[in-house]
Amino acid sequence: MVVGAVMSEPELDVLGIGFGPSNLAMAIAVTEHNDAGGPNSPVAARFVERQTGFGWHRGMLLDDATMQVSFLKDLVTLRNPTSEFSFLKYLHSQGRLIDFINHKNLFPLRVEFHDYFSWAAAQVAGLVSYDSEVLSVTPVADGAGEIRALDVSARSGGKVTTSRARNLVIGTGLRPRLPEGITTSPRIWHTSQLLHNLALRGEAPDPKRVVVVGAGQSAAEAVAALHSAFPAAEVNAVLSRYGYSPADDSPFANRIFDPAAVDDFYASPEDFKQQLMGYHANTNYSVVDIDLIDDLYRRMYQEKVLGRERLRMMNVSRVTRVEDGDDTADVFVRSLVTGEVIRVEADIVVFATGYHNADPYAVLGDVAALCRSDEQGRPRVERDYRAVTDPRLHCGIYLQGGTEHTHGITSALLSNTAIRVGEILDSVLQRRTAPALVAA
Repeated sequence: MVVGAVMSEPELDVLGIGFGPSNLAMAIAVTEHNDAGGPNSPVAARFVERQTGFGWHRGMLLDDATMQVSFLKDLVTLRNPTSEFSFLKYLHSQGRLIDFINHKNLFPLRVEFHDYFSWAAAQVAGLVSYDSEVLSVTPVADGAGEIRALDVSARSGGKVTTSRARNLVIGTGLRPRLPEGITTSPRIWHTSQLLHNLALRGEAPDPKRVVVVGAGQSAAEAVAALHSAFPAAEVNAVLSRYGYSPADDSPFANRIFDPAAVDDFYASPEDFKQQLMGYHANTNYSVVDIDLIDDLYRRMYQEKVLGRERLRMMNVSRVTRVEDGDDTADVFVRSLVTGEVIRVEADIVVFATGYHNADPYAVLGDVAALCRSDEQGRPRVERDYRAVTDPRLHCGIYLQGGTEHTHGITSALLSNTAIRVGEILDSVLQRRTAPALVAA
């Protein structure tokens, strides 16, 4: 621990690590709080982000892909319906509000929602340091060993700066998941790379055969996109089910995403938490919008009628291994019914195998040892998303993600983001009465 370390910037109330939609919403909440004034203003905040600019799932910003949540579950509306940062305000600024209303659709194009995020991020750009990688987080202790501040060092363009903060809000997002033994290459992709890798192909010959592995929304979208992009290619969808399962977006089931459901989930015993996740997994996991399912089935049936079958469903099957070559990859697919293994020679193999939460404590260095975990090694988290820590650590470590086991299915989704950042900000404000550490 560093005693009496000199800070290179004024002390911050909040330092956010990562600047995806969650910490963007946090920056907006801080901005609106400060603009409103009052006895608890201002809140000094700063955010650091490794990317050179704002970006969110760029690899899957397909032209016709739509959001799976209502536009009203934007960065702010559920917390502050009058906000200047709402999706409706964005539409008005772009001259598309009337057009959107006439469209009679709750679910915008994904590329449009990304543009909304970028528009909002530009308005709070003064709070963000892009192209900035956190190097270390160092506890700053007083003479009694009590830690009331953390020094965060980050490098940007070869320059290292250190910020002293009373609270950290960690929003380091998701990481692509690949099956064990699979690594990406020019022929083997994760869906997060889809558009980027398609662009890299340039003038390369169109593939003769493509394999897409997975049963969720991203898998189905990749199948549809590749089937359209390469009109002469055979597209094989490998999934362990008989077909894609529709997402349950019925009104009662959607209550699992309500803010009140977070209270219910947090208060529930562990065994019932697991039951709830099982009951409502089909609202989010390995499910596909019914319109897309219908579209893919229509394509497949039409090809059968015309005698030109390109879209093939390799259902109740699993990929056992992939052997990458110089020009093609051999994909070995095992039938879960017969056990038979067939080899498919593919020019492109796309794994739509989802994401996992980045370890929220990985960025903390030695400070991670002061954060408590449960019996399964998962973060112990209070209702206000503040990590349970050693009593000597008086700084808040707030988690935006990685709390599904404590707060439920909305932990990594947009549905509850606006409410969550409001709760985190309220927690920070309520704890401001703690004495601040004065640098020597």
